[in-house]
Amino acid sequence: MSTSTVASSTASGVLDVQSLVSQLMAVEQQPVDKLNAAVTSYQSMISSWGTISSLVSGLQTSITNLTNNLQGYVATPSDSSIFSASADSTAVAGTYSLNVTQLAQAQNLVATGQTSSTAAIGTGTATTITFDFGSISLGTPPTGTLTNGVYSGASFTSNASGTKSITIDSSNNSLQGIRDAINAANMGVTATIVNDGSGTPYRLTLTSNSSGASNSMKITTSGGDSAVDNLLAYDPAGTQNLNQTVTAQNANLTVNGIAITSSSNKVADAIQGVTLSLNKTTTSAESLTVARDTNTINTAFTGLVSAYNALATQLTSRSAYGTSTSPAGSLAGDGVIRAMQDQLRNVFNTAVTGGAYSSLAQVGIAFQVDGSLQLDSTALNNAITNNFSDLNNLVSSTSGIGTRLNAWATSMLSPGDGLIATRTASLNSSIKNDNTQIDQLTARLVTVKQNYITQYSNLNVLLGSMNATSSFLTKQLA
Repeated sequence: MSTSTVASSTASGVLDVQSLVSQLMAVEQQPVDKLNAAVTSYQSMISSWGTISSLVSGLQTSITNLTNNLQGYVATPSDSSIFSASADSTAVAGTYSLNVTQLAQAQNLVATGQTSSTAAIGTGTATTITFDFGSISLGTPPTGTLTNGVYSGASFTSNASGTKSITIDSSNNSLQGIRDAINAANMGVTATIVNDGSGTPYRLTLTSNSSGASNSMKITTSGGDSAVDNLLAYDPAGTQNLNQTVTAQNANLTVNGIAITSSSNKVADAIQGVTLSLNKTTTSAESLTVARDTNTINTAFTGLVSAYNALATQLTSRSAYGTSTSPAGSLAGDGVIRAMQDQLRNVFNTAVTGGAYSSLAQVGIAFQVDGSLQLDSTALNNAITNNFSDLNNLVSSTSGIGTRLNAWATSMLSPGDGLIATRTASLNSSIKNDNTQIDQLTARLVTVKQNYITQYSNLNVLLGSMNATSSFLTKQLA
């Protein structure tokens, strides 16, 4: 505190204690302010490391996406309304000829009509309804018949998937109750009620949840309620109280002239690595072309380039020193950033072995003057089409760019000893230490302030006493 400040404060003979203490405490507060500024700086650094960590994770995700899609194939049908197809990494490029002569379908049974969907059926005596699934045969050569949904001379062979049962009694012996009991049992049958508009319009329909000839239904009843038995009993080889409106059948097709049968319209094993979804039968041969998924591979490489550029830009900007026109980055001069940049450059500059390509530049992915990567789609497509095995080696081999980048990202992101985690832990430790000092200094400042207030208040009392004495002496001397 300057002499002029004291002089002005004592001009009237009394000190301005609050003003004096405020000025003194501003000086005492400076170490706390410096520590608070340091904490704010550390927090900004941690935020920057969080951003960088996210970008490294994004780079690793792009590598995984590239590795997964690099082996991708695309299956293109000549007419997608007839069938669609998807291919996995085990597919073999080529063109295949397909004929679809029959689609798979699930059996559907319809019960006789009822006047009400809620009225009780029968006496309510407990009756067990058992469903079995299997194949219906008319013989070889056929001796039985199927006429208007009714079998004659047929046989039923269970598919050994097991029977499932429900109980119908006075609590559920209406059409709606039977429907709900079947659906709640989740036994591979869907029950619905259809209103056909006749005098007895409410008809229970039962549809097998699985298509294919081996998933036809046989329904037996036991328990004594004849009305329930008359409604639901169905044996293709015997009593048929329900009418079959849709026959269970397999899908039949040929691939390159080879006959194939499938219980489902989703055929996964007819062509290696290809899954077919059949929609319609064909009138003539259709073709399926299986080829490398060039578009997806291009997109995956583009994703890698974008992820790298985003990370490289942030590493540069956040570690930049300030200039007259731009402020310094929050991590300016941080040695860990420099280490990361050096390691990344080493990943890209180290030659890949085992193939014709040793660097990304040879397949159209090259560094620009500003340090960013740029992709040449024409060069990349040429590598995909004409030299895929070497492209795959460039990315996925043990010395491949993708393999090394993934290893680098994993080491950076390691929660225990990774560079990012270690640096963040160090900053958090500094924040903790500074906050401890701030708390200690703040507690001390309370005492210092009180001492200043006491000291200058006492001085005020002394000055007041001296002023009174001076006044008294002046009067006496006068």
